[in-house]
Amino acid sequence: MRDIMHLVGVYTKTTARSWFQYRVDALLRSLAVFLRESTGVIVIYFTLLKFDNLNGWNIHELLFLYSLLFLTYGIMIIFFTGLRDFGRMVRSGNFDRFILRPRGLLFQLIFANADWFAAVGHGGLGLVLFVISAGKVGVIWNFKTVVYYLFAIMGGVLIQGAVFLFLATLNIYLFETSSLKELFYYNMRKFAGYPISIFHRAVQIIIIYIMPFAFVNYFPAQYLLRKEDMEGYPQIFLYLTPVVGVGMYLLAYLFWKFSIKYYKSSGN
Repeated sequence: MRDIMHLVGVYTKTTARSWFQYRVDALLRSLAVFLRESTGVIVIYFTLLKFDNLNGWNIHELLFLYSLLFLTYGIMIIFFTGLRDFGRMVRSGNFDRFILRPRGLLFQLIFANADWFAAVGHGGLGLVLFVISAGKVGVIWNFKTVVYYLFAIMGGVLIQGAVFLFLATLNIYLFETSSLKELFYYNMRKFAGYPISIFHRAVQIIIIYIMPFAFVNYFPAQYLLRKEDMEGYPQIFLYLTPVVGVGMYLLAYLFWKFSIKYYKSSGN
């Protein structure tokens, strides 16, 4: 275990140094991600200045909802960048280098690279939104709520990591999965920026039971905020984010273990 933790530290230190080798460029690129992702939040802000609330959610509550989405993605992308880019590695043949190394394939993919620009941009925005909103949404921050919040963050990271792992594994069978990633991850993630109660029932079913982004931020936010639109969903959903995260990741991992046996190199 000590050897593994040392290796994780070496991987993390090496990738961080490579990403931040040119500090001004790194700062500007991280800022660019921050500003790009801020545009959607700014649109919502100015919209609610006119309409006051969105199905009972005021501006600070929506910012709190967004903060969970950005924080979990910022943490997730530190560990799962290799899975995000796995299709490119398979097509180029670079994945073969990992097979020759005396470490687990998934371990190498998770720790051998990290998109620090996306992590800083998304995570920084999530932190800013949390600071702005956390004291204005009526949450009493005590030991219980803090522990719940930390477990919700962990569950949200695992849910998104599991989606990345599942989509990465499909590259073993399919030549190109970018469209699937765009459809099932990035497009579904856009719905999670809003209270799911405003969407058609079919959309709600998808983001609760198929691509469960509702457990990344909506239900954790509901546990802390207790908005009226939660009445349409089982109360048990408020507590399931860590369970859904662990369960999804285990299923995705089993799919990976089964599928990697059928990997065939693309050659050179």
